[in-house]
Amino acid sequence: MNTLANLPFLKMNGLGNEIVVLDLRGNAHVVTADEARAIAGFERAKFDQLMVLHDPVSPGTDAFVRIYNADGSQAGACGNGTRCVARAILHGSGRETATVETAAGLLACRRLGDDIFSVDMGPPRFSWRDIPLAHAVADTDALPLAREVPGLPALTAPVAVSMGNPHAVFFVADAAAYDLAAIGPGLEHDPLFPERANISLAEVVDREHIVLRVWERGAGETLACGSGACATAVAAMRRGLTERCVSVRLPGGTLAIEWHAGGPDDGHVLMTGPAELDWTGTFPPTLFPDAAA
Repeated sequence: MNTLANLPFLKMNGLGNEIVVLDLRGNAHVVTADEARAIAGFERAKFDQLMVLHDPVSPGTDAFVRIYNADGSQAGACGNGTRCVARAILHGSGRETATVETAAGLLACRRLGDDIFSVDMGPPRFSWRDIPLAHAVADTDALPLAREVPGLPALTAPVAVSMGNPHAVFFVADAAAYDLAAIGPGLEHDPLFPERANISLAEVVDREHIVLRVWERGAGETLACGSGACATAVAAMRRGLTERCVSVRLPGGTLAIEWHAGGPDDGHVLMTGPAELDWTGTFPPTLFPDAAA
């Protein structure tokens, strides 16, 4: 029987971003791409991101977290998912803080209320190698990338930012006007992005408010994207469009993003928002390819 059969999971959400948290601490199993896709296809555990907790690697951390997209690919960061992980770790513990590790580094989490959590997402990165891009570009604040959109202003010169995963942020006058489902896949897979990219359409309302839609690599358009909100806020701040603390409104709700002063290249990004438990469940043995007959 598959190792994951009958194991419990938490179905959670961060601003409607569908998250499944699976705690494999004390279990040596590593979820495969096929298993992640099978879980995503199970209605009770359908997810935008699957957050799998493993035994800690670095001293002083609560868990090492592997992050899977619905297509089975892995990601280095997921802000909404990290808040859900923090809630799962801290619930009933009597503690207010937790630290988790992902492929992108350490993330410090803090409970601010019953369902409100803050995550230090670390410093953004802007080097073409760190994002990564397929080749050097003159300015990652204005990539040589454009898409014509019939009847609407073309999408041009996005800002590239890594928040542990690659983001390309296009600033537009009306984010709701674009068919992101038509535009997103081609931009996600543009040859400029060897690891694909999350594609954001950002509308700056004023110096403290941004409206955002995100096409997530491996998941499609989602109700919210925490790392995308961080990348977009940083991109807007680098262009001088906003203050260093902004509200980012996504279809699922609003996140507060603050880029700490400390220099444009080394200040950490703080993301604050809700994490909610929807239900708990277990994986049926028949869900996985090697389940017993």
